[in-house]
Amino acid sequence: MMRRRSFLTALIAGAVAPRLGWADAGSPAILGAAREGEGRYALFGLSERGADLFRIPLPGRGHAATAHPTAPEAVAFARSPGNFAIVLNCVTGQVLARLHAPQGRHFYGHGTFIADGEILCTSENAYDSGEGRIGLWSRREGWRRIAEIPTHGIGPHEIKRMPGDILVAANGGYRNHPDQPGVKLDVDLMRPNLSYVATDGTLLDQVELDPDLRRNSIRHIAFGRDGVVAFGMQWQGDPAEGMPLLGLHRRGQGAVLAELPIHEAMAMQGYVGSVAFDAEGRRVAISSPRGGRVQVFDHRGTHQQTIRREDVCGLAPARAGFFISDGLGGLVRADQTLHPLSKSPGRAWDHHLVPVST
Repeated sequence: MMRRRSFLTALIAGAVAPRLGWADAGSPAILGAAREGEGRYALFGLSERGADLFRIPLPGRGHAATAHPTAPEAVAFARSPGNFAIVLNCVTGQVLARLHAPQGRHFYGHGTFIADGEILCTSENAYDSGEGRIGLWSRREGWRRIAEIPTHGIGPHEIKRMPGDILVAANGGYRNHPDQPGVKLDVDLMRPNLSYVATDGTLLDQVELDPDLRRNSIRHIAFGRDGVVAFGMQWQGDPAEGMPLLGLHRRGQGAVLAELPIHEAMAMQGYVGSVAFDAEGRRVAISSPRGGRVQVFDHRGTHQQTIRREDVCGLAPARAGFFISDGLGGLVRADQTLHPLSKSPGRAWDHHLVPVST
């Protein structure tokens, strides 16, 4: 049994021990997962100028991550559909927890924090029914899974937190099953939607696409000013059809679909890999690694700029413009022109760059 003096000493030490913040990890601007040579994978913290601040090994290919709002901790997710999510201390590189989806579930590669960082939310698939789920994990209780709530759709991919702990889920509309990796199931029955969900699972708002766009899988989301949500889509039909791939939505209103010149729409090959607003929320960008394009629009959905770059995908807001990464190890900042930041031979950035609030 701990003696009273020892107990008081430990209590005082715990009370005065400084809490680490992102500054202790070098104040990264963004996080990104990458493949390196010889089949190695890692999560990187990158400075505003694109320099490596830390590198933490991953057990397999990472897709996206989510950064804790204050503590220097990140959760790295396996590529969808995946079975690992790893909680990392970005100061020490220590693995704090390994999360495993429960029986009948798999992760969809994305997550977000609510409750001031005390609860992690993970996008998941209940693969026997195909119904989307959001898993809730308690940081305070050692990352114990405490509940799950519905996404009110099929095939959720990215989820994000709005102010007031409202969760926005991009429900892609088609099913996946671990017994058929890489196969998109029930494409003919797709009904993708964007759902706004309370933390108790209540559906607050939902927008669906018109029936002729039901094969446009809603995959990725980003937040602009005044409650505007941008969503990026992937067309599950002929990529040469040049379908709209960016939507803008505000709760209580209909969705606005952004248009591209037809030759640029066709060049996107029906695929958006990432979406991001700039730091001011005035411009929004979508990327297509298949088309080697980044398309930039204003906040109303008017096309402004095309950036051509091979195998481009990762997007995140920078102090001016956007961070952009590619599968060839390149990282640039883009406003009206491109500003090279770093080039890492042998490194292939995965699909997402994650901003860090420092």
